[in-house]
Amino acid sequence: MAKPNYAFEKRQKELAKKKKKEEKRLKKAEEGYSEEHDGTIPANIDPQPATDSNT
Repeated sequence: MAKPNYAFEKRQKELAKKKKKEEKRLKKAEEGYSEEHDGTIPANIDPQPATDSNT
C-alpha cells in the first residue's frame, strides 16, 4: 500500500485557502469601490503623476 503524501495534501489545502481568501478580498474591494464611486474617475486624482526633475 502506498504511503500518503501529507506534505502535498497540506500544500494543496494551503493553496486553496489562499486562492479563496484572495477571491474574497477582490470581491470585497470591487463591492466597496462600486458603492463609493459611480464608475467615474474623481476630479481630484491626476491620471499621470507629476515627475520630479531633481532626481
